[in-house]
Amino acid sequence: MLYWALMFLLVALVAAVFGFGGIASTAASIAQILFVVALILFVLSVVVGLARRRL
Repeated sequence: MLYWALMFLLVALVAAVFGFGGIASTAASIAQILFVVALILFVLSVVVGLARRRL
């Protein structure tokens, strides 16, 4: 999922360089959402992993 966030960020940067503001804004928003979801899943995975280790 982090890969897709980076790809959308790259698309946003390229679109912004070429002047496509709407596409850049949309791609940046999608990248931000994917990054937050990946971060939440990572934290959840760490918490569950620590909880399983203690049992």
